[in-house]
Amino acid sequence: MTWLLEDSPAEPAGVRLARLLETEEVLMVPGAFNPLVGLIARKVGFKALYLSGAAFSASLALPDVGVFTVDELAREVRWLARSTGLPVICDADTGFGEALNVMRAVKELEEAGAGAIQLEDQVMPKRCGHLENKEVVPAERMAEKVAAAARARKHLLIVARTDARSILGMDEAIRRARLYKQAGADIIFPEALESEQEFEAFAKAVGGHLLANMTEFGKTPYLPAQRFAAIGYKIVIYPVTALRVAAGAVERALSDIMQTGTQKGLLEGMQTRSALYQLIDYRGYESVDRALALDKRK
Repeated sequence: MTWLLEDSPAEPAGVRLARLLETEEVLMVPGAFNPLVGLIARKVGFKALYLSGAAFSASLALPDVGVFTVDELAREVRWLARSTGLPVICDADTGFGEALNVMRAVKELEEAGAGAIQLEDQVMPKRCGHLENKEVVPAERMAEKVAAAARARKHLLIVARTDARSILGMDEAIRRARLYKQAGADIIFPEALESEQEFEAFAKAVGGHLLANMTEFGKTPYLPAQRFAAIGYKIVIYPVTALRVAAGAVERALSDIMQTGTQKGLLEGMQTRSALYQLIDYRGYESVDRALALDKRK
């Protein structure tokens, strides 16, 4: 049934996400850079989505340096949340400014349907967490942002990310994580850890709900979600995987068309018209339109 006629989920997204954290052994959360990808993720069985700042920026042909606006991000959250009905963990980078800006971001994103907001302790302009030459703000300044987010939210969960490991070392990353938990963070995200042993040591030192980032081509080794669960992590995100796979496939397909002058050789690997129509509920929209036309004639 089209979301135009469906009732919105009765419970706020933050409540539904919190329940998943309590009931799932480990929550695997793919990055969805648009609602169509979100529908595919739901179809194959994922129960929550991640809106990556890096993937969202790239989808706008922008680098991941925090240049999109909170209104642009909220619009994407709204489309993802209402089209899929799944709770969305939204990457809000550094919160669009200081404490008051963070409060506004929380209000905007929760009203748009986000289940969680992610804040990080980098200096603006921020960089991908797996690149060199990034900087972090003082821990107390980030804690102020976390506290502001906690004050502004209704049901939204707060993910606090620290990038300190690569800059100031593991001990400082652990200290910051503990401070952010005290300030009100529900989930802690240690970015760019470099071994399974580091992930395990961090989990033992910090505890609580932890998030692991399984991005590609970075500093972190590829570990399966079940292994992360065994060492104390509740959420594993795959933030840019779908975008990278899609972009690679598009480039290969367009190159093939440029060389051959036809898309015929690509048909086997395509999503069919009927599969797309089923995914987006094309027939449901037609049914609604016919019903409205009949009502108008009565």
